[in-house]
Amino acid sequence: MKPFKDRNQAGELLAERLVELGYDREPHLLVFALPRGGVPVAYPVARRLRAPLDVWVVRKLGTPGHEELAMGAIASGGGRVLNQEIVESLQISAETILAVERQQQAELQRREQLYRGHKPFPDLTGKTVLLVDDGLATGATMKAAIAAAQRQHPKRLVVAVPVAPPDTIAEIQSLVDEVVCLETPAFFQAVGLWYEHFPQTSDEEVLALLQAAQAMPAPSDAG
Repeated sequence: MKPFKDRNQAGELLAERLVELGYDREPHLLVFALPRGGVPVAYPVARRLRAPLDVWVVRKLGTPGHEELAMGAIASGGGRVLNQEIVESLQISAETILAVERQQQAELQRREQLYRGHKPFPDLTGKTVLLVDDGLATGATMKAAIAAAQRQHPKRLVVAVPVAPPDTIAEIQSLVDEVVCLETPAFFQAVGLWYEHFPQTSDEEVLALLQAAQAMPAPSDAG
């Protein structure tokens, strides 16, 4: 039996944990999903916490020939991380990294335009920022989002995910104020293995959920 039926149910369970931790009473809270798969998880979280939902676009830098292996990641707002261990062990040249980065930067900008349009990026100063994804494997894309968010000086930076391996959680914990994770299996392999239903999230689904989130009642900001 896998712990999560689908991303929506994982998001409901994550929302319950965040309420237990008092995040529904957190003033100036902003929920950011890492698209695409993080959006169906973040939607019930934002709804339950009565917080605005936005996206933080990230792109994995796949290793040439082994694209599933992340040699790094980039994020909106200039976040960039490289896995030096992979780069050095596979002797990946700076030119190769730059070529992959250019390609992914173009896709990042396409998605940024599609999901956000001309909507200005919110000011994070003094805010509590909650970064949500459907799970972490190496954590490369989340680290890039964290790096980008830190440049904007939020009051608190929190990562919330349904599932991730313990070593990745330990790494992420060293970068943010708090990590909320429901399942930390030692034998991990891949995020999708912990869901019964794990199809690829489409752009249409992302846009529909962002539109639905905009229609949610505005939070009564106690802060």
